[in-house]
Amino acid sequence: MATISMGDLKKGLKIELNGTPYKIVEYQHVKPGKGAAFVRCKIKSYMNGKVVEKTFHAGDKCEKPDMEQKTMQYLYDDGESLQFMDTATYDQIGLSHEQVGDGIKWLKDGMNVEILFHNGNAIDVELPQIVELQIVETPPNFKGDSQGGKKPATLETGGVVQVPFFVLEGDTIKVDTVKGEYLEKVK
Repeated sequence: MATISMGDLKKGLKIELNGTPYKIVEYQHVKPGKGAAFVRCKIKSYMNGKVVEKTFHAGDKCEKPDMEQKTMQYLYDDGESLQFMDTATYDQIGLSHEQVGDGIKWLKDGMNVEILFHNGNAIDVELPQIVELQIVETPPNFKGDSQGGKKPATLETGGVVQVPFFVLEGDTIKVDTVKGEYLEKVK
C-alpha cells in the first residue's frame, strides 16, 4: 500500500488510519516559534461519519486507502435497503438507509450516483450536486404574498425545501443536494 507523508496532506485527501478510511475535511499547517512544524487536521470517518481531530508531525505516515468509485443507478427502496445497480456490470447491491444518510431525500428512481467502495464494501454514496425534482405538494398562493417570502414544498422524493411563492404544485425545480436548498425553477 502507498504511504502518505505529512507534506502530502491536503483538504479532500483520503487516508487510512488503523484500517479505517477517512477524508480530510479541514487542514491547517502550524509552524510554532519553537519546535518542529506540524499539521492539524479534522478528518471524517467513512465508516460512521464522525469527525475527529488528528495531529501529524514530521515523519508521521499514513496509508492510502484501497478505494474504488463506481457509477451506479438507484433502482428502488425495498423497505429494508436501497437497491443500486452497477451501470457497467449490471450487478446489484443493497445499502441500508443509514449508509445513504440524508441523500435519501433527493434520490429518484433511475438516478445515477457515485458509490465509494473500500476493500470491496460500499461505504459512501455521492449524489449529483444539483438534481431536478417535481413538487407534489405546496400551499397555494394568496393575494398579498410578499415577493421575498418562502413557503415549504414537498418533492416527489419526500424531501422538503423552502421555495418562493411563485413556485406551484407540479412545477419542476433544481435543488442543491449538498445544502438542501431550492436553486431555480426549471423552464
